[in-house]
Amino acid sequence: MDSSYVINLSGEKEQFSFQKVYRSAKRAGASAQLAQKIAEIIEKQAYPGIKTSEIFKKVKQLLGQESPKAALKFNLKKAMQKLGPTGFIFEKFVGEIFEKLGYKVKINQFLPGGCIRDYEIDFIAQKNKLLYVGECKYRNLPGERVGSKDALANFARFSDILNGPYFKSNQYKNFKIKTIMVANTKFTKRAIDYSACVGAELLGWRYPKNKGLEYLIESQKLYPITILPSLNNYLADYLVSKKIMLAQDVLKINAENLASKLKIPKNKIQRLIQEAKTLLK
Repeated sequence: MDSSYVINLSGEKEQFSFQKVYRSAKRAGASAQLAQKIAEIIEKQAYPGIKTSEIFKKVKQLLGQESPKAALKFNLKKAMQKLGPTGFIFEKFVGEIFEKLGYKVKINQFLPGGCIRDYEIDFIAQKNKLLYVGECKYRNLPGERVGSKDALANFARFSDILNGPYFKSNQYKNFKIKTIMVANTKFTKRAIDYSACVGAELLGWRYPKNKGLEYLIESQKLYPITILPSLNNYLADYLVSKKIMLAQDVLKINAENLASKLKIPKNKIQRLIQEAKTLLK
């Protein structure tokens, strides 16, 4: 069957890639043998114009049959898109990540600039003498990227804050103060080039290369609670309100107490905890 092209998340045609399917399964934790088997099945089932979203579902289903942990990890990108819809949950999640990395974090701060009286800043993260003024960019549509307009606006705001009174006090005399823009998706090349030119840091999907947000999450096991299939909106809202943003924090939940408090069946909470155990074991 001619499976020479697929329709990607941006609605564009691209060549079907056996290696992409293989690498995505392998990246999720599948063995080389299982990843090869899945890629071969997908190649046989693919048809001209198949959507990459359909390929994603097929890969996830096949992973779930032989490696439940890999199937959960494979869902990370979708889980990142669920940290919305306004982006505030994503800001909280990013704050949790920086805290787990040893930073002191404050979210939703107001800082004065030299030209504008105050700016709303998504987060400030400090470790020793390094301080980040952070901007979060959340996208919930598949294929969306963060572009140069956001990069320009972020650095202009940061520059004005540096010219304001906040960081001119003796308290920050020996600090290295930088800006970082964190996104739950990819950056455009123009955003990357501009940020590199002005010295602004970026952290997003697959960026920096081999050290992107997904690498940070996976290497430190900082998975968002939205990666757990049993999580519904009602339970998610409650957990977020209690600052339970990470799957690892779900393991601390007392199923009986929470079920009683929220008046929901205990087995729903137990299923969520079991998924977290499977993911993190």
